[in-house]
Amino acid sequence: MTIEPDENGSSRARSRFWQSASGFWRGASAWRVWVLCVLLVAVVILQLYVQFRFNYWNRDFFDALESRDSARLRGQAFLLVPLCIGSITLAVASVWGRMTVQRKWREWLTGKVIDYWVEDDRYARLAAVQSEQQIPEYRIAEDVRIATDAPIDLALGLVSALLSAVIFIQVLWTVGGDIALPVGSHSVRIPGYLVVGVALYSSIVTIAMMTVGAPLTRLVQIKNQAEAELITAAHQLRDIGEGIAPQGQRPEVCRDLRSTLRTTMDQWRRLCWQLMRTTIVSHGNSLLAPIIGLVLCAPKFLSGAMTLGELTQAAAAFTLVQASFNWIVDNYGRIADWMSSLGRVGSLLLSLDRLNRETPPQQAESATLPTGSVKLLSRE
Repeated sequence: MTIEPDENGSSRARSRFWQSASGFWRGASAWRVWVLCVLLVAVVILQLYVQFRFNYWNRDFFDALESRDSARLRGQAFLLVPLCIGSITLAVASVWGRMTVQRKWREWLTGKVIDYWVEDDRYARLAAVQSEQQIPEYRIAEDVRIATDAPIDLALGLVSALLSAVIFIQVLWTVGGDIALPVGSHSVRIPGYLVVGVALYSSIVTIAMMTVGAPLTRLVQIKNQAEAELITAAHQLRDIGEGIAPQGQRPEVCRDLRSTLRTTMDQWRRLCWQLMRTTIVSHGNSLLAPIIGLVLCAPKFLSGAMTLGELTQAAAAFTLVQASFNWIVDNYGRIADWMSSLGRVGSLLLSLDRLNRETPPQQAESATLPTGSVKLLSRE
């Protein structure tokens, strides 16, 4: 049966993870990684500049279309080529840099966790603790990958969202301007009304996602634990087939395997219902955001205060700004997966720490592996 994690234990596990994982960002050779990270931020800034140019290209293209100016349309068509080439080049560079940092961090941390697990025969001693459902193989192979991949993606995405909001809020403020709303016999003028509109809309969507998606991290963690236990149950059946375990245990192991499979499917069902609820918010937002931008711009366009090009420019900027404000909405599922894996790796390290306080047993007769010295991962 899968045990649901308690909040205090999860906090300790996450703290333990960062105690170990942060070592990658320190030391004599860490400057190479920091240089690569600076280059990645520079790529993000250049991507936003190209996006900014695309926003103005969008305005000029539709203005030329509205005025039926073929010369301007040809000029915009020629301008589109270098913009596309620049955007594709920067996207490729971003993928290379991001995955390089992720690969190096994963390689470093996985090696340290493996060394710590093997040192002083902790791998055998941990396996002997029947009450611990650690499944270290799964946590080292899969959870370390997620725990080191996601922070890079999320950090770069957050930097892009913040800078994008700063840049395109200025576009909304400039293009949208003020609007006067009739209230009885008077009118109320709202300065930068598109900025006010995007802030209100984004707040509503973010609050909705935080409310609906609150249980997601816990459910992902429980599901991952169930998946790991299913793998362990299958390994026990394989051990019987290979003669490592006695044949007499086969009926019991088969029952455990089927029971674990049912538990895993139950957790998947719970996660499915939760993801359905969060999808209502995220997908609804992706459908409504462009429409809301057009609706807010429509009064000024119909009054002649805004051209067709400015209408499309403002609507596109509205979508970009709300995406920046709703960064947490778009990444809620990824954050939940990351927090779950981060806690599971930290929990494994905490269990290995507890073995440090015990007297090391005699080495198992079936395994004589070299031990390493991994003081960085030890609390001592």
